[in-house]
Amino acid sequence: MPPMKSPPPRLVLASGSRHRRTLLERLGIPFVQDSPDIDESPLPGEEPVATAVRLAREKARAVLARHPGAIVIGSDQVAVRDGERLGKPGDAARAAEQLSRSSGRPVEFMTAVCVVAAAFPDEPREHVDITRVVFRPLTSGAIARYLEADRPFDCAGSFRSESLGIALLERIDTQDPTGLVGLPLIWLAGALEDLGIPVI
Repeated sequence: MPPMKSPPPRLVLASGSRHRRTLLERLGIPFVQDSPDIDESPLPGEEPVATAVRLAREKARAVLARHPGAIVIGSDQVAVRDGERLGKPGDAARAAEQLSRSSGRPVEFMTAVCVVAAAFPDEPREHVDITRVVFRPLTSGAIARYLEADRPFDCAGSFRSESLGIALLERIDTQDPTGLVGLPLIWLAGALEDLGIPVI
């Protein structure tokens, strides 16, 4: 009998985000989801890209400690408009304010992903996707109707590009549209293949 192949390492998504879970499900790979418990505050003077990379790495390593032998995916996104970071609004009033200020203006979304394998814990694989969106001029009525329909209160920038929020935009400049949603699958698929987790 030919030798039995060993199963691929267990894959863990270090996130409580339903958006990232839905994205990773697109690759058709079995995984479990475990939310990291870390402080996501930026450090004093830290650049947005550096924040996203550091937090993606910290999330992956925090969850790896709970899953010996696993391969763990961590990700973080920072949205910036004219130097101002845009967090998750949390409610309709803050979302309306964010969208009103973004009307007719560009916003950059910096999405970092870090893959840490238990076999190589000190050699994380990291990537940053930068997507630039430009909003159409938005009226207060359009903003109110959009927020009522989509309720994107857990999304940085206060919109969902994978849903009705696409209608708020004039343009998206990106190398990977999944990066804007929260997990850059183009890079991630290659990284997982390199680590012995077949995607195709």
